[in-house]
Amino acid sequence: MSSKNNKSAGNTLVHKNGSFSSSIGFVIACVGSAVGLGNIWMFPYRLGQYGGAAFLIPYILFVALFGYVGLSAEFGIGRLSGTGTLGSYERCWSERKVNKHNLGKVGKVLGWIPLFGSLGIAIGYSVIIGWVLRFLAGSVTGKLFESGQTSEYFSQATGEFGSVPWHAAVIIITMIILIFGAVKYIERVNKIMMPVFFVLFAIIAVRVAFLPGAVDGYKFLFIPDWSKLLEIDTWVMAMGQAFFSLSITGSGMIVYGSYLSKKEDITKASVRTAFFDTVAAMLSALAIMPAVFAFGIEPKSGPPLMFITIPGIFDQMPMGRLFAVLFFLSVAFAGITSLINMFEAVVESWQHKLKLNRKVAVALCAAIAFAVGIFIEEEGKLGSWMDFITIIVVPFGAVLGAFSIYYILGLDKILKELNIGRSKPLKKIFGWLGKYFYVPITILVFVLGIVYGGIG
Repeated sequence: MSSKNNKSAGNTLVHKNGSFSSSIGFVIACVGSAVGLGNIWMFPYRLGQYGGAAFLIPYILFVALFGYVGLSAEFGIGRLSGTGTLGSYERCWSERKVNKHNLGKVGKVLGWIPLFGSLGIAIGYSVIIGWVLRFLAGSVTGKLFESGQTSEYFSQATGEFGSVPWHAAVIIITMIILIFGAVKYIERVNKIMMPVFFVLFAIIAVRVAFLPGAVDGYKFLFIPDWSKLLEIDTWVMAMGQAFFSLSITGSGMIVYGSYLSKKEDITKASVRTAFFDTVAAMLSALAIMPAVFAFGIEPKSGPPLMFITIPGIFDQMPMGRLFAVLFFLSVAFAGITSLINMFEAVVESWQHKLKLNRKVAVALCAAIAFAVGIFIEEEGKLGSWMDFITIIVVPFGAVLGAFSIYYILGLDKILKELNIGRSKPLKKIFGWLGKYFYVPITILVFVLGIVYGGIG
């Protein structure tokens, strides 16, 4: 089923927005989408809180499962449909008929739910990355450290209309990257930003290793408390962390899959994406927690860790301003590459379904993100917004995506697509894991997120 947005070249669909030049470029872009704030402000704390090295066992198991059958499914339906969220859901549901009428219209409606999830996260993310830019500027000028009270600086940044210029700057940067092109620019930006992110965090990790008392941070992270494996909360939090870390939203990764050549091995690219996302999370832990313990600070997660605790540590370190600049620059890169994917999911669908010119679609998406985001810049309002999006909308969208692909489109059709580009066909266990493990687990993530008030 060819999309009107695509041109046929033999048996290969070429999206009008272009395609990734190589598997490496695709993986880097996907890693850019996956590596975000959750890796930086949530993973290090959870790793230590839920058993240190013991936490890594369920976490890696879930990352392997979600990466192998979850990411692969989303990439696969995108490439099969030749388009992003809205077109892919329509494609899945058009396979089913009731009274001789296919259910493509049902897919058209359902696709808007995960698409709203992408836009909702983009709205909140743009505000937070605006805070990051403000802290980056404060690190460069030294204003962040003038009063010695980073909490006061944070309060100013996160007040009502507290960071409008920085918030606007994030939107404009993302809009500029996307408005003049799609895949080519996404690939180029990620090829610069993601390697820089890894290098900067590695530099910080090496530096904090030499801080007196850093060894306590390593103990927090890596000395296993095996008893934690007997606690259900450890498995729940590992599952949530792995799920959300890989950006399985039923939307964003689908659009990147639609830009992937038929020559590429999707499952191999999915595994690589999961691997590098995990490396990024571990780097964050190694850069943050040893420093936290070196200065005798109680480890916390969320915005306080990144915007209050870490700057306070840098303020006490030799050459602290330099390392603060490196830290916030790397976080900004991680945030913007994730934001690019969220915007692109929305923009491509509007191009495809609403027949909007790309520049108009990008400008409209940016305008909506800013217009809504400007009224939730205050920390409490933003927290409520992000809770609704990440606890309700995004997990439900992921459930819709998993169910639509594995049960509505059907196992045979998605396996046929995933086997394209492979030297050997996937083994039967792939379909078994996808249909009978992955789909029920996405439902479990959704339900437990509501019960726990958020697990990702």
